Amino acid sequence: MTTILHVNSSGRNTGSHSRKLSTELIAKLTAANPEASVIERDIANGIEFVDQTWIEATFTPKDQRSSNQKTRLTGSDTLVAEVQAADQLVIAVPIYNFSIPGVLKAWVDQICRIGVTFKHVDGKPVGLLEGKKAFLVITSGGTEVRGPVDFATDYMTHVLAFIGITDVAIINAGQLMFDERGVLAKARETIAAAA
Repeated sequence: MTTILHVNSSGRNTGSHSRKLSTELIAKLTAANPEASVIERDIANGIEFVDQTWIEATFTPKDQRSSNQKTRLTGSDTLVAEVQAADQLVIAVPIYNFSIPGVLKAWVDQICRIGVTFKHVDGKPVGLLEGKKAFLVITSGGTEVRGPVDFATDYMTHVLAFIGITDVAIINAGQLMFDERGVLAKARETIAAAA
């Protein structure tokens, strides 16, 4: 059975193009594979930040962690398990001030775990989550997706490759403020061809 992880990070619960388009993509993927299950992860209301206890816990061997360290990693463990379980990831990425929302960066920090989602071999990182496909639904008001000041798309593509996910499709819905109807139509064409 296929498992799809749907990650939403928009601060808008209504009127969000990234939420709407990513939901349409989920509908397309599940229509093509009715047996698929979907894990919904909405991080918009906040997510834990990395702190001293978290860092110390991740660098402590699992069987040597204190109860406090184990508790501190509970949220991260849940998020990592969702990514590990997923065959496909649909990540809604609104561009805020040329980059990703702070909550999405916090999610990235929680899932990039040495010895869990990546390791080092001969001084180079090797991702441990190979064989998955990711879709990045990138939306923006004025920033050109993959343009000179889009620091979101390449960052998210790099992060996914860092943990082993190199099959990444981009749903481009950038510069909505200039031609909302046209941009959405093109994005939906990409979604229609996605599955």
